[in-house]
Amino acid sequence: MAKAPRVDYPIARRASLKDVAEALGVPHTEIYGLFVDDRPAGFKHILAPGQSVDIHPATPPVDVRVPDSLHPDPLPLVRFLADANVGKLATLLRVLGFDTAYDRHLGDRALAELAAREQRIVLSRDIGLLKRKAIAWGHLLRSNDPQAQLREVLSLFGLTPPYQAFSRCPRCNVILTPVAKADILHRLLPKTKLYYQNFHQCPACQRIYWPGSHHEAMLKWLEKI
Repeated sequence: MAKAPRVDYPIARRASLKDVAEALGVPHTEIYGLFVDDRPAGFKHILAPGQSVDIHPATPPVDVRVPDSLHPDPLPLVRFLADANVGKLATLLRVLGFDTAYDRHLGDRALAELAAREQRIVLSRDIGLLKRKAIAWGHLLRSNDPQAQLREVLSLFGLTPPYQAFSRCPRCNVILTPVAKADILHRLLPKTKLYYQNFHQCPACQRIYWPGSHHEAMLKWLEKI
């Protein structure tokens, strides 16, 4: 692998490695290894003139449940928080069964606070958001395409099948519950009443789901993913 180009950074003030890396445009969430003069260092290391710094990206798969030198506080579970610019990705992750919070009305500060409070991995294309100190785990998505973004996330965090697909409401992120056909018969269209027997319902929005043609199309799409 080719060595990354050297960048000279003038030390004009007292600055930590985190400050300098982010001043150069790299969010701390994208950094998985720091070395100063070939020795391991942390984000709080104060740079001195003449020091040489190496910054390393993630090497997939990343297990957020295991601590490392830059992430001493691991997450108990793999849970996501998607910001407003990756809403379609949030839906796809929910379809696969991953707990993914999403509210397009939240600002950066509220998103960072929510991520810290609920210990979630922030997914975004916003570099500024991922620089916020409250965010410990995150990923700067490179692609604009939701399906490519999904592949990025699955690959980076080593999320392999089997998935709990169709276990969550794509709209609410709530776990679906089985519901008797007789209890919802009045809400079903004639052909749905005739051809389908198994139904689930979202406890939050009351939306009803069943394994219809859309379900089959999604299964084929999942096989490609």
